[in-house]
Amino acid sequence: MYTLMMTIATGFYVGRLPVAPGTWGSALALPIHFLLVRLSFPAHLSALAIILVVAIITAGSVEKMMDTKDPGIIVIDEIIGMLITLVGAPHNYLVWVLGFFIFRFFDIFKPFPIRLIDQRINGGAGIVMDDVMAGLYSLIVLQLICRIFFVQ
Repeated sequence: MYTLMMTIATGFYVGRLPVAPGTWGSALALPIHFLLVRLSFPAHLSALAIILVVAIITAGSVEKMMDTKDPGIIVIDEIIGMLITLVGAPHNYLVWVLGFFIFRFFDIFKPFPIRLIDQRINGGAGIVMDDVMAGLYSLIVLQLICRIFFVQ
């Protein structure tokens, strides 16, 4: 069970890379998104809901196993945040890369209430929900950019 939880929470060990594991975890979401967009929209949203629940469970389990608050090797939170960012995005790789940079901005700088969520919620939910909020902010910004510039 330890190996399964660790594998999922670290994004198949991408989180163990020595430099910028959160950035690599966010990048890992791009090929996952490529697979998810092939689903119907309701199935896509259902898959995201399942990933979210799995992210909370595995992040919380690995945090307990390591006895460290929000260990940096956990990147499943960045993966779900990026996947949320790209919901409804045009099938355009440049838009996906733009979404990546927007998400990294919100994930790193944590504007209100992201930082508050990060500081006040503990366990797996705390690890994941700040990235979910960063993903929602990024989703809004990305959709606005696409609509303003008529990107399809």
